[in-house]
Amino acid sequence: MPIFTLVSAVIAVVALSAYANHKLVHLPDSIGITVVALLLSLGTVGVGQFVPQVAAWGGQVARGVNFPDLVFHGLLGLLLFAGSLHVDVLALRRARWVVLLLATVGVLLSTVIVGGAFYGLARLLALPLTLRESLLFGALISPTDPIAALGLLSKAQVPASLLTKITGEALFNDGTGVVLFVVLLGLSTTHAPNVGHVAALFARQVLGGLAFGALAGFGAVALLRTVDSPAVEILVTLALATAGYDAALALGISAPIATVVMGLVVGGDGRAFAVAAATRARLFQFWQLTDDLLNLLLFGLVGLELTALAGTVRAYLVPAALTLPLVLAARFVSVGLPTVLLRPLLKFEPHFVKLMTWAGLRGALSVALALSLPTGPARNLIVTATYLIAIFSILVQATTVEPLARRWNREGP
Repeated sequence: MPIFTLVSAVIAVVALSAYANHKLVHLPDSIGITVVALLLSLGTVGVGQFVPQVAAWGGQVARGVNFPDLVFHGLLGLLLFAGSLHVDVLALRRARWVVLLLATVGVLLSTVIVGGAFYGLARLLALPLTLRESLLFGALISPTDPIAALGLLSKAQVPASLLTKITGEALFNDGTGVVLFVVLLGLSTTHAPNVGHVAALFARQVLGGLAFGALAGFGAVALLRTVDSPAVEILVTLALATAGYDAALALGISAPIATVVMGLVVGGDGRAFAVAAATRARLFQFWQLTDDLLNLLLFGLVGLELTALAGTVRAYLVPAALTLPLVLAARFVSVGLPTVLLRPLLKFEPHFVKLMTWAGLRGALSVALALSLPTGPARNLIVTATYLIAIFSILVQATTVEPLARRWNREGP
């Protein structure tokens, strides 16, 4: 299928899903588009049982999109830059210790808990899964996606400080989760891992990403100070989000972490000192619109991926469903333990751990990481479990987080 035809087909399906949600379903855009796209995928699979040509066409469209490549070499850099660009940097600085602990210790805790439990479940059910592969699943399922939950929590009128913590943690745990996944994926399957080597590689990815992101971000701010043109400023920031992300990949450091830091620098110092007031609105409106459009496209693609995964999903549905409570429990512990450690020093919002746990949605990043695994029996199980958890996050957690947040707000501490 020609690439233009494929892109046109995907955009058309996602656009029709958006329209159907807006007119009929009335869910928040990102959630509703996923729901409608899921229904279209299920319909395609169902009709395909009687009309094989329909199933073949649907599978061809879904498989024609290289989902991991699209996420890691296309959308992720733009989404992370746009997300971090709109973060209140001063508020994030006040919450820095919570964000730092949750995005590092929390991700490591979640990876170990999920990985260990998943390995035990696989052994119990006699499934082909090694401890390393189980830890890979723990690493890819630990990063959270704040996009759908943030709008709902804003409507529920939760404290702004809590929204900052959710956003900051999700932006940075994307980076640490990807780093951990890459490190585990690169470990030899025949030799015991060298702890020092693993720690050095992890530190290089994280610290290198932080340093490169700051350097590139301040370089872009220096350029922005010398111009007063919305079109040029948009092009400079667009180049930063794309070429900067790609340069970080080429250097072997964490591109997600680097891109988040770039966005924070431009959104903080750039907004305050480098961008004229007259052009500031157009620059940030462009990135807000870009963020919205790319997220809608990404959520629609998550729904459409079911067409390509239909056979695998049926084969591993039961063990995948059993991982749902494991992942939620691991999220609760990985948020709760750092909170207990910090509670004597910092003030937390009422029901902080419960809200962070239930608002910790899994989305396209986890699906893309799972689909990037090497072909094999373990991949099928991991992809199915990841996809099921992502769909549960979008359809159940995202649709109930607002009423739960309202209820917990009324109850108080």
